[in-house]
Amino acid sequence: MARDQIDMTPLQSRDELVAWLAAGVKPKSEFRIGTEHEKTPFTLQGHRPVAYEGARGIGALLEGMQLLLGWEPITEHGNIIGLYDVTGGGAISLEPGGQFELSGAPVETVHQTQSELMAHLAQVREVAAPLGIGFLGLGMTPSFSRAQVPMMPKGRYKIMTGYMPKVGRYGLDMMYRTCTVQTNLDFSSEADMVKKLRVSVALQPIATALFANSPFTEGKPNGFLSFRSEIWRDTDNARSGMIPWAFEDGMGFERWVDYALDVPMYFVKRGDDYIDVSGSSFRDFFAGKNPAFPGERPTLSDWANHLSTIFPEVRLKRYLEMRGADGVPWGRLPALPAFWVGLLYDDTSLDAAWDIVKHWKAHERQALRDDVPRLGFKARIKDRYLFEIAKECLALSHAGLRRRGHVDLLGHDETRHLEPLDRIIEAGHTPAEEMLEKFHGAWRGSVEPAYDEYAF
Repeated sequence: MARDQIDMTPLQSRDELVAWLAAGVKPKSEFRIGTEHEKTPFTLQGHRPVAYEGARGIGALLEGMQLLLGWEPITEHGNIIGLYDVTGGGAISLEPGGQFELSGAPVETVHQTQSELMAHLAQVREVAAPLGIGFLGLGMTPSFSRAQVPMMPKGRYKIMTGYMPKVGRYGLDMMYRTCTVQTNLDFSSEADMVKKLRVSVALQPIATALFANSPFTEGKPNGFLSFRSEIWRDTDNARSGMIPWAFEDGMGFERWVDYALDVPMYFVKRGDDYIDVSGSSFRDFFAGKNPAFPGERPTLSDWANHLSTIFPEVRLKRYLEMRGADGVPWGRLPALPAFWVGLLYDDTSLDAAWDIVKHWKAHERQALRDDVPRLGFKARIKDRYLFEIAKECLALSHAGLRRRGHVDLLGHDETRHLEPLDRIIEAGHTPAEEMLEKFHGAWRGSVEPAYDEYAF
């Protein structure tokens, strides 16, 4: 999550909400790639969660990062809760349980994504190692109980923590125990946005299987390959899922606005304070009927903040966010942007991907989404295994990246970043299955070795 937006212009009409999204349209020459990844901090001694407070806490880690990078701190009520690069680079923020997120700068190539990542990890290591903090690259904490994980001092998380149990079984697990990697990509027109949104929503289960990496809860196998993905099936269904209406005629920016207007709100931010308005709709706020702000209309900041609390499998802001993948070890992180860039930023591959998914019906897409957390590549849609479709999509992504023709200093194009996925397809099983094999074999029924093998 990037920092909350600040623009206090009161909104007059629904058209302004639509225009805010439509302002994301860019010529192809200006397309960029943004990658966000989260990682779980743990104490190198004892593999426990890391508190915010104290000389070796998350607050101290952020202060150290600020000194090292010279980035601007983001504070709330005197606590440092994030950092951002004023020159338009990246930002560092905290998820509710201290998961450390890098929101990367918008870059032109996957090579640049990888360079940025390597620099970030070197910087984090420099500050974290003396504090006795390590970071884990899994989709879910393999041994922490929910009660063990401390809450970071952010007002929005307090409100969400109170609201989540009312609307789903797993919301608190999502907040405190999961990590993801996301890719943010651009569109050149409303029609281009719709096509990319549909293709990527339909194919999100493929990213889930390729990156499935959360088979343990509290030290034991949980019966899933991506428990993180399962968690999202029962977090808050009013704001998540496979958005079947996006495949209907008339889809566009306006339709997204109408959806978002009815998604229940969490909070309104005024200064450093978060006012709890959980459960009320933005539509009522827009009509001046929010009980906490009678007669007051929302601002553009309120709208931008509200859009950041909607969690479907692909999210529209002024770009599209791919949300289906588990957090993974650092060597595999650039593979996610590479996969989606190859599919969506090359028109030939995008057309071919649309041909794969265009005959799928809403209930079939939903069934695939429901099955993939448990079955991975063995999930099916119509008469095909997900494994075959993943293989086909990976080939399309390779072709798209080759045609982009961005070579690094050694003369390699962006397809080199797909190598971890090529290996997964060659092996024929998900990363989670490989980890479960270790658990039942070399790890002798313990998840503790993960803190070495999957650490950043």
